[in-house]
Amino acid sequence: MMIDLDAITRRFGATDILHGISLSVAKGGFTALLGPSGCGKSTLLRIIAGLDRPTSGTVRFAGRDVSAETPAARNVAMVFQAYALYPHLTVEQNIALPLAMRGMSRAERSLIGGLIPSARAKRSTQGQAVRRVAEMLEIGGLLGRKPSELSGGQKQRVALARALVRDPSVFLLDEPLSNLDAKLRVQMRAEIVALHRKTGGTFVHVTHDQTEAMGMADQVAVMLAGRIAQNGTPRDLYERPATRDVAAFVGTHPINLVPGTVFGLPGEVGLRPEHLTPGGGIAARLVHVEYQGAELLLDVVATGGTALRAVAPGGWEAPAPGSEITLGYAPANLHRFDTDGRRVAA
Repeated sequence: MMIDLDAITRRFGATDILHGISLSVAKGGFTALLGPSGCGKSTLLRIIAGLDRPTSGTVRFAGRDVSAETPAARNVAMVFQAYALYPHLTVEQNIALPLAMRGMSRAERSLIGGLIPSARAKRSTQGQAVRRVAEMLEIGGLLGRKPSELSGGQKQRVALARALVRDPSVFLLDEPLSNLDAKLRVQMRAEIVALHRKTGGTFVHVTHDQTEAMGMADQVAVMLAGRIAQNGTPRDLYERPATRDVAAFVGTHPINLVPGTVFGLPGEVGLRPEHLTPGGGIAARLVHVEYQGAELLLDVVATGGTALRAVAPGGWEAPAPGSEITLGYAPANLHRFDTDGRRVAA
């Protein structure tokens, strides 16, 4: 399902949250909405889902205007940071819930305090679909358990299975990995990417974690202050940031943004720490060394008092803090910005 957003704005009272956002998500694509807290990315996701309406602008699914349609009519599935599992239902019943609710009246839906009679009555027809998605997410052996008996990663898989079982047109993921520890986040990233490949569905993933966005999505829209600052592939964002703010937000290590005079250039220059390494023509004083195993992070002060961060291989024999060292770089890795923070062509 292709998604097109055209000039989307959202205003709460006198406060503008989204400022004319236009974005296309290809059918079967995986797009990440990446940005800091408060940038409007979750608001935009809610508008795509139909949980919120834009103040102006149009949402289209496969060319059809769905701006006024409900989430059910749009056939979207959402996975949230909170797993939102019913504690008194088993894993099987939690996964089957969207299927059961399709045949329930609004009054019946409001009575989900028990074990949903319709879920029991339709178990034979729903069971195959539930088992299929459970096996796909490797939780087939957990169907009889309650959420309290599951780990965080298992709960997240149940939430994904519940979204998948209804065969949605679009998967919307709102910070789904934030509650997991670092090791499990890495594992779940790979599992969500594998799920995307298996289903061929259209995924939109909201995250503040640039490692998550760059590692999972084929398209990343960087959102800053309610606008899309840049939209492109992860490689585009890293190698050709459109603005100083995008350059500062994207990258494992914060980019060095310094006066161009440090590198013999006009204006402001950005150079990523991983592209500034020991041995070269820049004289600097070593201030601090941070051991990271495979690499060393070097805090230095260049001639003229400019603070820089560089990266050295983990096996590099670092001198004592206070020592003089030299640093080198490839000119192709420099990013120049004008006074307005826009990228200047090399």
